[in-house]
Amino acid sequence: MTAHIRTQVTVPLRFPDGYSTSARVFTFTGLSDGREHLALGLGDWRAAAAGDATPLVRPHSECLTGDVFGSERCDCGPQLREAAERITTAGGFLLYLRQEGRGIGLYAKLDAYALQDTGLDTYQANLALGHGEDERDYTAAAQMLTALGVSRIRLLSNNPDKAVQLGALGVRVTDRVPTGVHLSAANARYLTTKRDHTAHTLDLPLTAIAS
Repeated sequence: MTAHIRTQVTVPLRFPDGYSTSARVFTFTGLSDGREHLALGLGDWRAAAAGDATPLVRPHSECLTGDVFGSERCDCGPQLREAAERITTAGGFLLYLRQEGRGIGLYAKLDAYALQDTGLDTYQANLALGHGEDERDYTAAAQMLTALGVSRIRLLSNNPDKAVQLGALGVRVTDRVPTGVHLSAANARYLTTKRDHTAHTLDLPLTAIAS
């Protein structure tokens, strides 16, 4: 299945800390899962799309609690803010993927939070609800990049599964660029679990490991 650019429009962005940038926002037709994913072209994205450079790309999974409400149970909001600035500087694309809760949906994610409060970790909670540990599929992300004329990327992510899936889908990952570590008292266990269970590249301090 081939995806095509449907609409593109320039949107000025401003984050709560005052950082601002401008994004060229793309919508698509023909995406494999039929969801309303977005691509945000940041910085000199045109050179990347023309093949003159290898763009910095972050596939960012939607997280209403973290991205919008500033929840500290995860690191999604700070990663989104970081990605906007780093991609603006380097030139590339932020793919905003509508796959809340590692693909299980918003309500199920909150159900998983309730189970985490009883002692399960983030992956155990998903399994206890009858879901996979991580149900995200990056086929649509690869389709979006192809529609944008991008065949090789520098991947801004701590998650090795993104690189594996995108590579298998025909996107050449020339470099894996880790995001910063956005540690809080509320997400220390969550980040430690991601590092230990799914090999996320997170250099956590010993205090976080002890907690």
